Amino acid sequence: MKRLAILVSTVGPVGYFPIAPGTAGSAAALPLALFLRWLGSPAIDVAAIGLLAAAGTWACTIAEEHFGRTDPGCVVLDEVVGMLVALLLVPAGWRGVAAAFVLFRAFDVVKPFPARACERLYGGVGIMADDVVAGVYANAAIRVGLFLLPALK
Repeated sequence: MKRLAILVSTVGPVGYFPIAPGTAGSAAALPLALFLRWLGSPAIDVAAIGLLAAAGTWACTIAEEHFGRTDPGCVVLDEVVGMLVALLLVPAGWRGVAAAFVLFRAFDVVKPFPARACERLYGGVGIMADDVVAGVYANAAIRVGLFLLPALK
């Protein structure tokens, strides 16, 4: 089970990307987001996020213990979930998706309240929670952007 948890938490080889693995993890979410959009069911989107967040909480807790440090850089499933939250029900074209990607990465790095506080939660909960908060902020920001700049659609 430990090997499976490491594989899930690192999204296979994605977490071992030598430069900016968190950005690579966020980018890895884009094909999944595209697939979910193609399915066209908000319920499936929410279910996928919930399933990945639950699996991530389990896997990231084990990975954190395995790697011996809090929120190891190679653990990127949290970025996948955060990016899916950032794009949840956002009616944007490629420009809007690109903007959501940049916004999510910015919020994930800066960690505005309560993201930084969530990061201090135990194990996989903390690993996942700060990225979910960053995703919520990015989702709200892109919605404001779509309202102000309809060309993002």
